[in-house]
Amino acid sequence: MKAEKLRDMGLDELEHQTGELKRKLFNLRFQRATGQLANTAEVKKARKDVARVLTISAEKRQEREERR
Repeated sequence: MKAEKLRDMGLDELEHQTGELKRKLFNLRFQRATGQLANTAEVKKARKDVARVLTISAEKRQEREERR
């Protein structure tokens, strides 16, 4: 997921996206543990996507607080 696309989203959308990505990460970890995951690099990619969304969410919250 590109950061540019995430920056265009609102806070609600980012929170929803975070939930979806965390579910995806859980499922990938479960698949890896049971030996069903073919591409283990997907776990690393999902972790980075979660971190990216959380970082942009924090930036947006900080911007909102600075405006007050």
